[in-house]
Amino acid sequence: MQSILIFISTLITLYIWIIIAGAILSWLIAFNVVNMQNRIVYMLSDFIHRLTEPALAPIRRFLPNLGGIDISPIILILLLILARNLLFEFFGAGVLIR
Repeated sequence: MQSILIFISTLITLYIWIIIAGAILSWLIAFNVVNMQNRIVYMLSDFIHRLTEPALAPIRRFLPNLGGIDISPIILILLLILARNLLFEFFGAGVLIR
C-alpha cells in the first residue's frame, strides 16, 4: 500500500512541476523571450497547455478578474499539496515523501 502512495505522491509532484514549467513558459512567451513561431516552443507549449488546462479551467471560472494576473496555478498547486498530504494522513503512512 505504501508503494502506491509513494507512486501517487510522485505523480502529484511531477504534475506540480509541469504547472510551474507552464507558468514560466507563459511568462517567457508574454515577454517575447521565446518565439511561438519556433516549432519546438510551440509543441512544448501545446503539450503543457493540454496537460494543465483541464485542471486550471474550473479554477479560473471561480476566480474574480484580477487585471491580467492569473493565480490559478498557485491555487492548483496548493490544492495538490493539500491532496497529497491528506492522502498520506488518511492512509496512515509514517513519512511524507516530497
